[in-house]
Amino acid sequence: MTHTIPDISVVIPCRNEEANARPIAQAVIAQLAPLGLTFDILFIDNESSDNTVAIIKGMCAEDPRIKLIVNTRNFGQMRSPTHAIFAARGRAVIGMCADFQDSPELLPRFIERWQAGVDIVLGVRETEDNGLILRAIRAVSYWLAKTLGDFQIIPNATGFGLYSRRVVDAIKAMNEPEPFYRGMLVETGYPLETIPYARPPRAAGKSKNNFLTLLDFAVAGLTASSKRLLRLPLYLGVIGAVVALLMLIGGAIAFFTGRPIAGWLIGAVLQAQFALIFGFLGLIGDHIRLISERTRKTPLVHERERINFDGPHP
Repeated sequence: MTHTIPDISVVIPCRNEEANARPIAQAVIAQLAPLGLTFDILFIDNESSDNTVAIIKGMCAEDPRIKLIVNTRNFGQMRSPTHAIFAARGRAVIGMCADFQDSPELLPRFIERWQAGVDIVLGVRETEDNGLILRAIRAVSYWLAKTLGDFQIIPNATGFGLYSRRVVDAIKAMNEPEPFYRGMLVETGYPLETIPYARPPRAAGKSKNNFLTLLDFAVAGLTASSKRLLRLPLYLGVIGAVVALLMLIGGAIAFFTGRPIAGWLIGAVLQAQFALIFGFLGLIGDHIRLISERTRKTPLVHERERINFDGPHP
């Protein structure tokens, strides 16, 4: 096994992608081979229950440029891809999905901009085919990140793109236990460009994203990208105190003028305040969890095996 560092490493996370694993590898090779660059393809499997691992192992035996990491269990859609990106050895790393919703035809354009000196090149989807509720969650999460975040999150950038080696090393040095990678890319401050593209239909199988996973992304992105969020409950508490004072004044006026105090309205306001308290306690709890994870130095994933790598895995 040679120790040559490839120009490009393409990282493809997968879970139950037996219908897409071989076609996506063939599509990536078809795009990169004519460029005259050295490259490898790294799959990371997140506890597939179908033949995904067996199919990729077969490809590894056929082509040493194809590599595989098999996780011991499902470590989620943030930790597993990030672990693979850190394991990739290319001078630049491209992250993309296995289901063809990230268009392989954009890879040469990513590389062209990287060769021109751009450290981060992201594909931005022009359209989303999610339902109304999921689109609403995305819109609210982007608005909150823009309003409260310490740095700008790029809407409709899913992480599909190219990252230079110094960007990958900078993010790895952050030692983030729940890495919201698309936000951390912006946080590095390195030159970034976006390329819009139309989202093609999924080639085969079912998407792993649903209401809960997208909500998890939204919460993770918000807690990971905003320190001001910790102070927001204090601001709301002050506003709530002012509202409570005004309600007391209004109640006193109503009492002395012989009018109803409108207890139902007071109850509704109190209920809204309790909802805000519990919501923000949950967010603060997530911050505390991250602090705990950093203290424990929890690894992103535990590997069952890796194939076509140089030497033993860490």
